[in-house]
Amino acid sequence: MESCDALIVGGGPAGSSCAWQLHQHGLDVMVMDKSSFPRDKVCAGWITPAVAQALQLDTGDYARQHVLQPITAFRTGLIDGEDVETRYPTTVSYGIRRCELDNYLLHRSGAHLRLGETLESLQRDCRQWIINGVISTPLVIGAGGHFCPVARFMGAKLGADEPAIAAKEIEFEMTPAQRDDCRVQGDTPELYFCRDLQGYGWCFRKGNYLNIGLGREDNHLLSEQLKDFCGFLKQRGRIPQDIPDNFRGHAYLLYGHAVRKQLDDGMLLVGDAAGLAYPQSGEGIRPAVESGLMAAATIIEARGDYRRQQLLPYASRLAARFDAGAASGSAEPSSLRKFLAGILLSNRWFTRHVVLDRWFLHTHQEALHTA
Repeated sequence: MESCDALIVGGGPAGSSCAWQLHQHGLDVMVMDKSSFPRDKVCAGWITPAVAQALQLDTGDYARQHVLQPITAFRTGLIDGEDVETRYPTTVSYGIRRCELDNYLLHRSGAHLRLGETLESLQRDCRQWIINGVISTPLVIGAGGHFCPVARFMGAKLGADEPAIAAKEIEFEMTPAQRDDCRVQGDTPELYFCRDLQGYGWCFRKGNYLNIGLGREDNHLLSEQLKDFCGFLKQRGRIPQDIPDNFRGHAYLLYGHAVRKQLDDGMLLVGDAAGLAYPQSGEGIRPAVESGLMAAATIIEARGDYRRQQLLPYASRLAARFDAGAASGSAEPSSLRKFLAGILLSNRWFTRHVVLDRWFLHTHQEALHTA
């Protein structure tokens, strides 16, 4: 039987960040993922400088072989409404392709990889976990996204008692004709909010690739709303008329909406498995990376004692990091929300300092520092 100091289920940014940090401190880490990497991952796909700093990512070196689109502006507004362009004097984010970034971070982590392998069984034997009957470890970290099997094992009732965000999106390489017909600029992602403020659509160009999607708190008639959104973009001449129609769906939880446990004896959840996406933007990459690093810090401090009590500092770290921005939603009547949305999203000061700086870029929060 194989053994390791920690087994991480899920090779995305949360799992690879945690593995990387644990490996840096001398732990023997294994990452299991049902997919082979590189793999496609539906995601609008951008990271802030704070994420690059936390990951100690050399952006110049990374950009030499991967898509890294500097972002210096945003176009925002209501669907079917007027839009506002907000420009910044410096780069405030980088567009990435998840298939590239995830593969890069995973192979950089230094972990032993078991890719294309599904978690089939998880059994407790004293203070060890036995995975699939062939791996023994004292610690299992769930990093498998919203439907993570470790979260299920810990009692999460997926779809039963947690209101998830539903999204559909596509990322494709444009033909020369499509590139000529696309008015979206690579340095200026476009964000258009639904009039009821229950979600938003986006359009983001990364070199020759175009990413289009829509996510909502209420997933009722999501496909129809996505169709209307794409029609709006085409009518405005923002995107090519002949985009593919093979949009893919996914779901995630906003921080504060999850009721699942974050930890237990010999177990931790990170990233979307723990339900950590930012409430106002739905962004999950930064919370994934930071939770992976905070989980690693807690594990290192525990010094091999992974009883629940010794892992509780992880929950405290999450609360200290994310509670301040957890308030979301509104008790106002829908008619008033629509009225306010029209006023506020046309206001340049509110758009820049609240919608973009605070909700999407989180410029008020410094990069997470790791040991």
